[in-house]
Amino acid sequence: MQNFKDNWNEVLNIVSSEVTTVTFDLWVKTLEPITVKDGCLIILANSETAKKRCLELCESELKLAIADNFEVDSFKIISPEEKEDFSLETSNRENVEIENIKRENSISFNPKYTFESFVVGKSNEFVYAASRAVAENPGKRFNPLFIYGGVGLGKTHLMHAIGNYLRANMPDLNVIYVTCEKFTNDYIDSLRGGKNKTISNFRERYRNVDVLMVDDIQFISNKTETQEEFFHTFNDLHQNGKQIIIASDRPPQDIATLSDRLVSRFKSGLIQDIQSPDFETRVAILKRKALEENYRVEDSVYNYLAEKINTNIRELEGSLAKVHFYAGIHCKHFASLEDAELALQDEVTEKEVINADDVINAVCKYYNVDRSDLTGKKKNKEIVDPRQMAIYLITELTDLPLTSIGQNFGGRDHTTVMHARDKIASEIKSNSRTKTIANDIKNIILKQ
Repeated sequence: MQNFKDNWNEVLNIVSSEVTTVTFDLWVKTLEPITVKDGCLIILANSETAKKRCLELCESELKLAIADNFEVDSFKIISPEEKEDFSLETSNRENVEIENIKRENSISFNPKYTFESFVVGKSNEFVYAASRAVAENPGKRFNPLFIYGGVGLGKTHLMHAIGNYLRANMPDLNVIYVTCEKFTNDYIDSLRGGKNKTISNFRERYRNVDVLMVDDIQFISNKTETQEEFFHTFNDLHQNGKQIIIASDRPPQDIATLSDRLVSRFKSGLIQDIQSPDFETRVAILKRKALEENYRVEDSVYNYLAEKINTNIRELEGSLAKVHFYAGIHCKHFASLEDAELALQDEVTEKEVINADDVINAVCKYYNVDRSDLTGKKKNKEIVDPRQMAIYLITELTDLPLTSIGQNFGGRDHTTVMHARDKIASEIKSNSRTKTIANDIKNIILKQ
């Protein structure tokens, strides 16, 4: 929303230097902006005479000053006699607009994604507790809440759980959940213009909310203008005590080309990661899924799947569904370990041979960097970290000799390849975040 007071004070400062002191003190100073209607700033004068004198003596000065400080196409001065009818019309229109905004922002959160259906384990107990605290007291604690973790670990589940909780317990709150891609596309559309797609409409939508949730914020990387707009949206909401919840596949400082001031804003709240679930949690997730979907599965199947799939919850649940389906088409009431082995036998066999290009493409996709930069000479951290990860994964997933690997990265020698390999291998042992990144990229490679 426009800050009428600050903007109007700036208008007064400009006009005061353009008109006589008598004109300013007697007529202009008494004007009061009250609202914006259809791109027109409505200004209240204290009398019909004041209205006429302002238009006669300083209409052009007001027009220029208002254009510089308000996002409007024109202005209109009304008298006290006109205000009553106008106020009723404006009130009805604004009520309709607010309802329209709430309706537009309203989305259907997945009813299956609730706090009750979220399986809590050592890998996610802190982020779960933080998410519940935010849902119960939006805008009061952990603002912003920044959740990050690999693909399929439960970030979206928690965001929908927060949304479902708010809808059930605080239905009057205006809540909006969007992906970063949706936010970016809406912003681009607002710049192009068109019916109900102006920058004012965009800001009205995203800044007139009580809770803003943005998923996959990492895709704001390299989008300078979108970052600028999101920065101001963030500030507007945060300063007004509105809750902001952000999800990403990596922490703020690891998002390439993210502006320092956005990194700083994200770090001003709580940053919490979701790690890959341990064996016990994976078994619990499978049992919960079986209960929800009424699958009949022997306990040995849960253990088999939990051992086989250790990084991605979606893949874990998908494999369970496949086993259940396999048992069903063979007219079995319970899925057995044998059914699981047969149902997933194609996935157990060796994948197609992985080559260096597969790894490089997956790393570029994950870190959102250009292939030419990754394999080139750039030495900034945003490129060096992905490059070292790519080199490490190639040494692990292929049989290429070190010299050949170096040729894929601008002709680097084997000692450089060894350094990158050993550095990432060491970090994986000591840093769970690095281990998660490596596993996430492996999943991307296997699905290519």
